[in-house]
Amino acid sequence: MDNSKRSVVVTGFEPFGEHTVNASWVAVQELKKLGLGSEVDLHVYEVPVEYQKVQSLVPSLWKQYHPQLVVHVGVSGMATTVTLEKCGRNHGYKGLDNSSFCPDSQCCIVGGPDCIDSVIDMELVCKRVTASGLGVAVSVSKDAGRYLCDFTYYTSLYLSHGRSAFIHVPPLGKPYSGEDLGRAVKAIIQEMLELLDQVEEKIHCQQHFH
Repeated sequence: MDNSKRSVVVTGFEPFGEHTVNASWVAVQELKKLGLGSEVDLHVYEVPVEYQKVQSLVPSLWKQYHPQLVVHVGVSGMATTVTLEKCGRNHGYKGLDNSSFCPDSQCCIVGGPDCIDSVIDMELVCKRVTASGLGVAVSVSKDAGRYLCDFTYYTSLYLSHGRSAFIHVPPLGKPYSGEDLGRAVKAIIQEMLELLDQVEEKIHCQQHFH
């Protein structure tokens, strides 16, 4: 692996319930075609809609790639915009997954904080992407829905101390195509990387002065 490049992992989900084609995985495959530029090693994964598999897969992605950022993309039947999730929540997981399983504890990490925020300022990302005239509406949310999306996000936030992001996309054709969603996800991740660079510069400067 070229060490001068930074590594970014982006995941979508497999089909579940009424979503026989999962728009999140379609969007991520479109993103893979577009790429994130020559400076970024992009790795994409399709995540099973199963709690136990998420608990082993997410840590393995962090361990294998040491990414600067992991972005999870999921579909929401209620979404009409591309939605940036600000935080993941630990409790309230009662919905059965694709293997008809639900954690006994109904939580992601026993003893973990109730809620973990991303270090990325989602409001600012939303503002910047909207101003870029992408032609895809973007909004911000504080509730990722207490199913596999939220579960995956919280697990990643916990492992990465907040260096993760979650993007909800609407189902295909409601109103956006897979290509539209891929373009939107690309623009959003590029803004996120830029913001992360600024956060890191700030931390580096503070360390320098102490």
